[in-house]
Amino acid sequence: MAKIEFEEKDPRESLIQPGKKRKTAQLVFMILAVLLIFIAGGIGGVGGVLLFSADSGAIASKLGLSSFKNLTIPTTKTEKIVVEESSSIIDVANKVSNSVVSITAKSTATNIFGQTVEQQGAGTGFIITADGLILTNKHVVSDANATYQVIMLDGKTYDAKVQSLDPVNDLAVVKIDAHSLPVVDLGDSDQLKVGQWVVAVGNALGQFQNTVTAGIISAKDRKISASSSSGSSSSEQLSGLLQTDTAINSGNSGGPLVNLAGQVVGINTAVASNAQGIGFAIPINAAKSAIDSIKKTGRIIRPYIGVKYYDITPDMAKQYSLPLDHGAIITSTGGFLDYAVIPGSPADKAGLQANDIIESIDGQTVDEDHPLVNLIQQHQVGDTITLKVLSKSKEKDVKLTLEESK
Repeated sequence: MAKIEFEEKDPRESLIQPGKKRKTAQLVFMILAVLLIFIAGGIGGVGGVLLFSADSGAIASKLGLSSFKNLTIPTTKTEKIVVEESSSIIDVANKVSNSVVSITAKSTATNIFGQTVEQQGAGTGFIITADGLILTNKHVVSDANATYQVIMLDGKTYDAKVQSLDPVNDLAVVKIDAHSLPVVDLGDSDQLKVGQWVVAVGNALGQFQNTVTAGIISAKDRKISASSSSGSSSSEQLSGLLQTDTAINSGNSGGPLVNLAGQVVGINTAVASNAQGIGFAIPINAAKSAIDSIKKTGRIIRPYIGVKYYDITPDMAKQYSLPLDHGAIITSTGGFLDYAVIPGSPADKAGLQANDIIESIDGQTVDEDHPLVNLIQQHQVGDTITLKVLSKSKEKDVKLTLEESK
């Protein structure tokens, strides 16, 4: 019988060997995992470049990946948005404020108890010459019994005198004894566009000096009937005005309306009652002839023909059964010694009468877009003009020579 021998093993060996095998397997697995991670990362990087590169097709061609050639992924370009309006308004305020002044008025009156009381008012103006000429509204300085002072931005105060009142527009010039003053730049109001940004500077409410507000040109060529905030029953017809939503308050009257280039394009003059965001300004171009006149002669010289009238509108023509829906009808307001045609005036010398209708001047029709006053102010004192007039149902041409408004 063959002898069979069994190989004996150390019992500890069976406990050690399995552990070594497991460690070896774990090490191999970790190495493979790391390799897979690197490979996946590389593939992801290449894919990302191809997907989000602006020239992924060219890169794909170089790498031999034709499937990515025509791949286009929309990208978003982030741009820095620069808001220029606010910085422009700051620049405008810095440029103009030193030339804007507050105008105060003081006068005395007797109340119902016989007591003398002091009355005060305030408005705004802006410097148009370095030697102290200041443009403002006529209604700011129209009280002949008042004394006026001008207050500069730095608080310095000057006594002021009214140099001249515009006979046909709500404009006036006051004078102070000063030199080397900062002067505003005048712009071209004819170039203004509806929606254009503008800035107003003024003595808001007569209390807040050099208040700056901003808005836009809301409309052009507006016509309004303006009355004093003091409660006076008198009113003035103003036409060709700029309408703006720039905040304009009592005390802003006479202050500048300025474009974003820092140029004065209007003179703030009125606020719509019972409304918000509706203010009106006289275009600076309408004031330039007055400014030129005051610089040359020391006063505002305006041509006039010497009639009182109403501009005819289609509604007015329908209501009063007038023969024309345009033109200017010569008529008085019915007051004592209130003449429709001023005695001794150019119109009187030319034979114009009450109820005559002025249809045109030098061929330009008088209508809502071309009011009589605007057409006359396009001429100079001494000019001879031709009026087409409807008088007693008959048309006639009338020549007259413009004289200086009294």
